[in-house]
Amino acid sequence: MGKEDLTISEAMQGIDKNSFGILFLTDSNGRMSGCITDGDIRRFLLAGGGMEDPAIEAAERHPRYATDMEEAEILYHKKNYIVIPILNEDRVIIDLYCGKSLTEHRTRNSLKVPVVINAGGKGTRLDPFTRVLPKPLIPVGDLPIIELIMQEYRSYNCDEFHIIVNYKKELMKAYFSDNEANYNITWYDEEKPLGTGGGLSLLRGKLKNTFFFANCDALLTANYEEMLQFHRENRNVITMICAYKNINIPYGVVEMGENGVITNMKEKPLMSFLTNTGIYIVEPEVIDDIDDDEAIGFPDIIEREKQKGKKVAVFPVSENDWMDMGQLPELEKMRKKLFEE
Repeated sequence: MGKEDLTISEAMQGIDKNSFGILFLTDSNGRMSGCITDGDIRRFLLAGGGMEDPAIEAAERHPRYATDMEEAEILYHKKNYIVIPILNEDRVIIDLYCGKSLTEHRTRNSLKVPVVINAGGKGTRLDPFTRVLPKPLIPVGDLPIIELIMQEYRSYNCDEFHIIVNYKKELMKAYFSDNEANYNITWYDEEKPLGTGGGLSLLRGKLKNTFFFANCDALLTANYEEMLQFHRENRNVITMICAYKNINIPYGVVEMGENGVITNMKEKPLMSFLTNTGIYIVEPEVIDDIDDDEAIGFPDIIEREKQKGKKVAVFPVSENDWMDMGQLPELEKMRKKLFEE
């Protein structure tokens, strides 16, 4: 629970800290005034809202609630609710009903969308591990990162994989040739490094429909169905999945005007900004705009598509939904988060 005067940024942090994916807002007297989820925040931001705006502006002002546990159980199982708050006569939350299992309602629809994974880089940020193994095969717990990524897509019935390889590619192929999971993989060999986007030219004519495109060092646990729906409804040629990063500046920040006049001061402010996760939803026409053997980063491809007047957009997700293993400290954080060690 949180106070209704929280900002959007603060509400996001509150949501990330609980296991329900929802935050109930209360007034100064502790009475429930609304509830807010990641989806509410996303819609608010996409409509032009800001991170410092009051969370109550994005919240559901009249959420369903119960007055006792029996009523809560009936409501919870009547519809696909995440959690039902139980209020007393003063509208103060006295308990929460979340069913018998937190995973009970996390059913996933079949998307059947192809997945392209760029796994050709050297992974220099993970040196010296990548002197022995290619970055996609660096283990996180019991499995390499690329297989964890593929399992996430498989949970949506996305089981057609196209993997672009270069550095230590024979090790990659050997690992999957001996893998009991029997992944459906088509391999594409780069003859020279083509950057984070150029390797897509190897797939020219291979894909006829929308596809996911991902780097091999990021695991995303957000709702892929919502991303795909957003992409299609807005008729984007590329949708970039971005995560909000919230960083506390441990100093007082001063803004200065002409002649040194202080225009604003903030004590240890919270800074929020969007970060590219390296995961995209792409239309096949983008591949036709990449020349054969062209070395280019995918952000440069996005800029080129924009210059051509094509529609590209951002789908924002929570920082908590994005795990990046591109650096050793982040790799350890990912392991602890996935396996709760």
